[in-house]
Amino acid sequence: MAIATGVMLLVLCVEMVLKYGFGIAGSVGTFLATAHGWVYFVYLFTVADLWSKLRWPLGRLVVLLLCGVVPFLSFWAERRVVADVRAGRSGPSVPSTPGARA
Repeated sequence: MAIATGVMLLVLCVEMVLKYGFGIAGSVGTFLATAHGWVYFVYLFTVADLWSKLRWPLGRLVVLLLCGVVPFLSFWAERRVVADVRAGRSGPSVPSTPGARA
């Protein structure tokens, strides 16, 4: 979802630059804005679900949510999260039995 959100945001930014910077009015602007909004909405739920499953700190959730708003940042976030999960840095360790210490 981070890649889809990033691509939609970049396409929307290009459309906005063409429209407001050069006066080239495209007929797909409203569609792009709506599509990006829905894709970002799904991205929010995906990040929140991942955050809760991996038990990350609240600050990481906020950073990941904002990564879908800044162009190119969602691509960085995608690579960082995948690298962290593959390296085993997905969150605090969970005890295997109730009452056991991690």
